[in-house]
Amino acid sequence: MNGKAATRGEAHLSTRTRLERGRTALGPALELVHTGRAPTRAVLTAELGVTRATAGAVAAELEALGLIRIDARPSAAAGSQGRPSHRLAVAETGPVALAAQVHADGFRAALVGLGGHIVATAPGCETVGADPAQVLGSVIEAGAQLLRETGRRCVGAGLAVPSAVAEPEGTALNPLHLAWPAGAQVREIFADRVRDAGIEGPAFTGNDVNLAALAEHRHGAGRGARDLLCVATGHRGVGGALVLDGRLHTGSSGLALEVGHLTVRPEGRPCYCGSRGCLDVETDPLAFLTAMGVEPGPEGLLQQARRLLAERYADPAVRTAAAELIDRLGLGLAGLVNILNPDRIILGGLHRALLKADPERLRAVVADRSLWGRSGGVPILACTLDHNSLVGAAELAWQPVLDDPLGALG
Repeated sequence: MNGKAATRGEAHLSTRTRLERGRTALGPALELVHTGRAPTRAVLTAELGVTRATAGAVAAELEALGLIRIDARPSAAAGSQGRPSHRLAVAETGPVALAAQVHADGFRAALVGLGGHIVATAPGCETVGADPAQVLGSVIEAGAQLLRETGRRCVGAGLAVPSAVAEPEGTALNPLHLAWPAGAQVREIFADRVRDAGIEGPAFTGNDVNLAALAEHRHGAGRGARDLLCVATGHRGVGGALVLDGRLHTGSSGLALEVGHLTVRPEGRPCYCGSRGCLDVETDPLAFLTAMGVEPGPEGLLQQARRLLAERYADPAVRTAAAELIDRLGLGLAGLVNILNPDRIILGGLHRALLKADPERLRAVVADRSLWGRSGGVPILACTLDHNSLVGAAELAWQPVLDDPLGALG
């Protein structure tokens, strides 16, 4: 082989190697843009550890797939020097995931794009009966209507349910606050409804608080945390989740972090699990209304409890009820801190509203009853995403695209 042929061969090999590296980097690059960690091509280059040419090729391919948008002529910040780097953002008109959530008062369907952005949403109030297929049929009907109205491509569907979801079967093991039978085949039923509606992509199911924690870790109050503990009330009951090194810790069969069944008041209310005084029945919206002596109204337990906290906190009855729940919640959080040693706690649902009402009281209870709390304190923050369980359900559907954009969409 002469010198010119050798040079051409080396150049071809170099181009092919760069192309292979670029395609391998597509998933990591998309995740960096999706989670907001690579707002520019320069940051993307540094995070991926590749050349500028490779990063540019990767970004261009993601743009060609309709997943991101590249601003090649960004304006320079005041006082900055040099040519500004191309800015990267998720494509506002790109594909979406169909996300759904079932709770004690009904359901909600939504379309969620990359970046955790909710494109469209449709709430539905109906009695959730003993047959999961009934409400899941309504969920998919609402989601399919949203897809028809927007004309967006769908990458898959995710469902959040207020129950532990056993793996690998995808069964709702113990849906205490729904009329569903224990062990309902929710993933299979959901996937069948998705397929029957002609919606493209795979279907996934997960516990609502697990999915809220995943969404908050990627896009909200948990971003940047290494060991993130999430505790939240839904419309009924209390759930918990743990994110370790960016991944949900679900245990050996998907049932980890059932924090709602920690006892915080041994002489307290009977719990659905058979014990007494669990977080589940001592710090949820019904417990708050009961402590106030208020009958549940038609608007939904969570909405009613939040409204009372927001509008009538000066009322001594409201403050007393809030203080009772805060003390019980703080006791439960302290126990979890002692066991798990998280670097951040985030609170959702009614717990977020309790934190806002009296943050110092809650933090003081946790610090006083926790070994690690006394030694330096664990940040306790409110969840920041609206409908975070829906966003988390969408994350399940987006994950195959994040893993292999070209394989999923190419």
